[in-house]
Amino acid sequence: MKTKEKTLLSSVRNALRILKSFSTYEPVRTVSELAKELDLAKSTVSRLVSTLVNEGFLIKDDDSRGYRLGLSVLTLGGIVTNNLEIYKEAAPVLSKLVNITGETAHLAILDGLDTIYIHKEECHHPVRILTHIGRKNPSYCTSTGKVLLAFNEEFLLQEIISKGLLNYTVNTITDPYLLENELEQVRKQNYAVSTEELTEGTKSIAAPIRDHTGKVVCAINIVGPIQRMNDYHIPEMAKRVIEAGNEASKRLGYDERYFKRFRF
Repeated sequence: MKTKEKTLLSSVRNALRILKSFSTYEPVRTVSELAKELDLAKSTVSRLVSTLVNEGFLIKDDDSRGYRLGLSVLTLGGIVTNNLEIYKEAAPVLSKLVNITGETAHLAILDGLDTIYIHKEECHHPVRILTHIGRKNPSYCTSTGKVLLAFNEEFLLQEIISKGLLNYTVNTITDPYLLENELEQVRKQNYAVSTEELTEGTKSIAAPIRDHTGKVVCAINIVGPIQRMNDYHIPEMAKRVIEAGNEASKRLGYDERYFKRFRF
């Protein structure tokens, strides 16, 4: 009986590993690719993939021999998002920020070493930017990621550095020393800026959102083309984003006066 339960748990774990292997950069995966990446037998992966297809978590890609995430994943994701306290409290603030700045805004949290968007509010004149709810981005070259790293445990940054800082554009920070200095500056000014570090032609500004304990649990940002978000407008836009982060923090129970009073 114990052996059967152990086998079942192993199958569940491997099925979840398969689902987690999909990303924006690799939306289609083949059985062979999954077997190699997860160090599993092709027969095992094939069996698990068939089960996931039957349950709607994967669908066959018509243009290749691979598979894509199915609608069941989207349904569960919507349930999770709608029940996140951060989402409920910060969504109205996001809409307000878009109206004030005229730029697209996001809420992002850490997912492992990456950031993931949990909400997006489009502006009336959006630029073509590859962002969507559920999208993962490397933390070190996005404004939301910099905020979340700057106010989080040091070991996360060191783990990212140990894995290597990939160069996405000519502006991507790939020097660990420069990245550490950048995050120190983020802590001092309470906001982060990313200028064409992940995607050319775009700039984003992010600020932290804190929960009732004072912990930074989310980041709020605006993103737009560098033509609209030029250096002249950065101070004013950063001020607006910080205000939005502070408002969302208050809605989550954060009281800045309390923490200032008992700060050592």
